Amino acid sequence: MGSQSFTSAPLEAENPFFRRALFTFSGAHFLNDLVTTGMVPALVVMYKHALHLNYTQSTLIVLVSYFTSSVTQPVFGILTDRKPRVWLFSFGVFLSIAGLSLTAIAPSLTWLLLFIALSGFGSGVFHPEASRGTHFASGYKKGLAQAIFQVGGNAGQAFGPLMIPLFLVHTGIHGLIWLLPVALLSLILTAPLLGWMNSKVQNIQRRRKEIAGKNHIPGVILLVLVIILRSWCQVGVVIFLPFYMKHASLEMSELLNFVFVGAGALGTLFGGMISDRAGMKRLLVVSMFLATPFALLLPHLSGWLAVLDLLCFGFSVLSSFSVGVIYMQKLLPKNIALASGLSIGFGVGAGGIGSVFMGGVSDMFGVASVFTILSFLPMIGAVISCFLPNEKRLAN
Repeated sequence: MGSQSFTSAPLEAENPFFRRALFTFSGAHFLNDLVTTGMVPALVVMYKHALHLNYTQSTLIVLVSYFTSSVTQPVFGILTDRKPRVWLFSFGVFLSIAGLSLTAIAPSLTWLLLFIALSGFGSGVFHPEASRGTHFASGYKKGLAQAIFQVGGNAGQAFGPLMIPLFLVHTGIHGLIWLLPVALLSLILTAPLLGWMNSKVQNIQRRRKEIAGKNHIPGVILLVLVIILRSWCQVGVVIFLPFYMKHASLEMSELLNFVFVGAGALGTLFGGMISDRAGMKRLLVVSMFLATPFALLLPHLSGWLAVLDLLCFGFSVLSSFSVGVIYMQKLLPKNIALASGLSIGFGVGAGGIGSVFMGGVSDMFGVASVFTILSFLPMIGAVISCFLPNEKRLAN
């Protein structure tokens, strides 16, 4: 594989599982989610103290980041399904990193939200094209390929909080400006893949009318609800764990977040591999049910038991992450980019809305009440998952 060019479409036809492209998509996903869904929620504590914000104002940062990402993903998914624009893959990841780096010079909450929105917009335009490219490079191993792509993003989310104690604690918010070279590095990483992506897109566009299957809207609605509930679980833990564990240092709180999201990255990889054999609906239902007892126990544990619980909670609740994307592509076979926008973008945006809701709850009733709410979300998601259509009855 290493001796071939990205632009070699015949090679991909002979070897449907295109590893080199998949790991490039995964690496770009790592950089994008490192700064957006990884660092932004973890930075809320520092933004709060730097600009003297309350809990509701603090969670507005996450809402703006997630909402701009979620709105642009379905919109660009629809637009690029009609007329693909592969350059958005490179431009999006560059903008997401550059936008966050500019928050280093934000003098007020208004400017901070503007730069955060810029970063969220970049993430939004990145995901549809990146997910479409992953679909092209997956061959017959849809679950494994999507897992490789999503693990890159989940790993970025996991390492994002670790950037806080390792780097920003020593430099302050102003140290974020040093992410600009990383934004330039992302262009070097992603640009060589654009020629290959364009050739695949042109081929698919010529055969668009031959694609089998029709969109399953009721299933899409149910799956979006499950994705929203899962996103609320993830965002709730990442944002409010540092506030909930006041006795712990910032470094320890972010380390616990790393345990939660890092376990989720492992769960995503194993979930993607298992789903190719066990079935997507079955894995979705089982993973959400398994997450329920760990969510219920979390507010009542401390020390190493809390670490172990977070490990199991993150692994189980996020093991369906890549499966949700493939499932949505099955439900929307004629709109692959839109499927990505809904399964990744809309869920992320809903997480931002949920964070503001939970911020308001925290201001009124205390942070502990948030974890009471989180306890019941996986169970509700598992019940809804039972009513999803079986993917074996959907066209491949």
